[in-house]
Amino acid sequence: MTFTRRSAVFGSLAAAISTSLPLSACAPNPVRPSGKTRLHVLGAIHSRHRNSTKYSLDVLRQAVLRAKPDVIITEIPPDRLEAAKAGFAETGAVTEPRTKVFPEYTDVVFPLSREMNFDILAGAGWTQEIADNRSAALRTIENDPSRADQWAEHLAARRQYSVELAGHGDDPQFIHTAEYDAIVERAQTPYQRYFDADLGPGGWTQINRAHNDLINLALDSITGKGLRALVTFGSWHKYMIARSMAARRDIELLDTRALFD
Repeated sequence: MTFTRRSAVFGSLAAAISTSLPLSACAPNPVRPSGKTRLHVLGAIHSRHRNSTKYSLDVLRQAVLRAKPDVIITEIPPDRLEAAKAGFAETGAVTEPRTKVFPEYTDVVFPLSREMNFDILAGAGWTQEIADNRSAALRTIENDPSRADQWAEHLAARRQYSVELAGHGDDPQFIHTAEYDAIVERAQTPYQRYFDADLGPGGWTQINRAHNDLINLALDSITGKGLRALVTFGSWHKYMIARSMAARRDIELLDTRALFD
């Protein structure tokens, strides 16, 4: 990507964030003395929160309460966040189609925003077009006899993931460990190696880069204020986010296991 094009892309991302946030996001909650942003990266399990006893919506709610965030950076795209906020403000329910598939937001984050003083920021690089194109490309790969070995290796890696995670897949203490991240990375390696080029913006490398670009822009907006931030994303993205955060010198990355009793 040329410098000019890259600058344009980042400019559009920054504009999307700024237009999706209320003015309060510029100075979330009372400003503490200057210092590093204290950051938790929390891996969610999406719809499984509704049925899990170990990582239920109530367990998640207690974790957010313990985190005491000034901002929560979410797996919601910038162009969907404003609609989600407006609908919730009007009706008390999240009805925006993309956002409402995540119970961690519909049942926890948005309701808690009425009790706690935090701002909700956008951090997802997902678009419907990316999702549709990715699904179509994966169907083509799956049905291509010349790539049967690649597809079989991908499925074998996913099966091994299930074996290694047996009994721990909804354990928030285990999810927030380096061991869990290593298991996920192994499961995604064939998918990333063989299919990245076919999936383009929807490939594992590029979609995580898009997520991290937005997460970093959101963190840039609060840097130096000594605030507390909580990133909430699907747990499979967690190791990619942590790697991006390791390059920052303005954050203190906290142990998220401490949020779970």
